[in-house]
Amino acid sequence: MTTRRTAIAGMVTALLLGFTTAGAAESDTANAAVPAPTPGESYKRTELYFGGSRPDGSVITPAQFELFLDKEVTPAFPDGLTWLEAHGQWMGGKEDSYVLIILYPFSDRKANRELEEIRGDYKAQFDQESVLRADSVQRVSF
Repeated sequence: MTTRRTAIAGMVTALLLGFTTAGAAESDTANAAVPAPTPGESYKRTELYFGGSRPDGSVITPAQFELFLDKEVTPAFPDGLTWLEAHGQWMGGKEDSYVLIILYPFSDRKANRELEEIRGDYKAQFDQESVLRADSVQRVSF
């Protein structure tokens, strides 16, 4: 009888230890699945896509685009911006283009007006039909 009681006690102990270990492992797994919070704060991100050629086929050079940035964009967004030379397609035709990326805080109440002025100025100055605008929200940390 003592052997049977010892065997039963051993099995109960093993089961209890197994449940406790499984619970701890499950708890560790649950904690590992929760990602650490992303640093930074939410900012608006606007990308503007500018055509790189005029309707007559003449190219808008990087120097011309940089001059446009210096005169029209930088005064509106002096804290910084990024621009890239790109290749794209529009209405069935391929052309080189420029992409402008601007990140700005939600509290910047004049940003929307400034961005729309930039689009309008580029269309007028370079005889463009359109300047694509894409907006999103990003986590930003400096």
